[in-house]
Amino acid sequence: MKIIVERDYELMSRTVANLLLGEMFRNSRVNLAITAGSTPVKMYQYLVNAVKGRPYFENVHYYNFDEIPIKGTTGFGVTMSALNDLYFMPAEIRSENIHVLDETNYRHQDERIAADGGLDAILLGIGEDGHYCGNLPGTTKFEDGTTCVHRDAVPGMAETLAAEVGGDPDRAPEFYVTMGPKSVMQSKRIILFASGPKKAETIRKALFDPVTNDHPSSILRMHPSLTVVLDEAAAEGIKDEFHVKQSM
Repeated sequence: MKIIVERDYELMSRTVANLLLGEMFRNSRVNLAITAGSTPVKMYQYLVNAVKGRPYFENVHYYNFDEIPIKGTTGFGVTMSALNDLYFMPAEIRSENIHVLDETNYRHQDERIAADGGLDAILLGIGEDGHYCGNLPGTTKFEDGTTCVHRDAVPGMAETLAAEVGGDPDRAPEFYVTMGPKSVMQSKRIILFASGPKKAETIRKALFDPVTNDHPSSILRMHPSLTVVLDEAAAEGIKDEFHVKQSM
């Protein structure tokens, strides 16, 4: 495990973008699974500027690792809609390089990725409850591959799904799909990043507390190639537990 602490959100975002670009600069096919959400907003701005209009990145293929369908619609769900807005459309990524995971094909996701050569890297955020992808506490086990999680899996899930679709319970789905822990751990590299004081405690638990399904992201430190990128605020909880090199 390598831990990188940057001074602030902007520097952290630039570092993560550079790590992804390092994966992308290959002559062979590169398979990346990337995250939506608020944490990567600045990172995607850097990445768009680096990738847009450069045909030598056409070897890079992208996979979303979870999806929340929006009830009553036929288009993309929550995750793909966000990735389109944040990255795919601004960077003008070709549609043939985007491999959508949704409720119609999740049963074959792991086999599809394996047939494509496996994931070279997966970029993950982390929730305050320790979740990554759609692996919330109590919803999946470490041995699970890509799976479907129903809204009655844990208390409060119906409300969580409603919040994800703008707070309208009529648009909330009965389930979502996600790459499970087993699927994520099969990636050749994992990049985990977090920003802000609200993430400090969950980062400490993920990296230094016991490995447990109660804090799903704790399994990630068992990966042989895990890179964690934090800003100073998110690293506050680990500064006394692990010596990390801080950028100046």
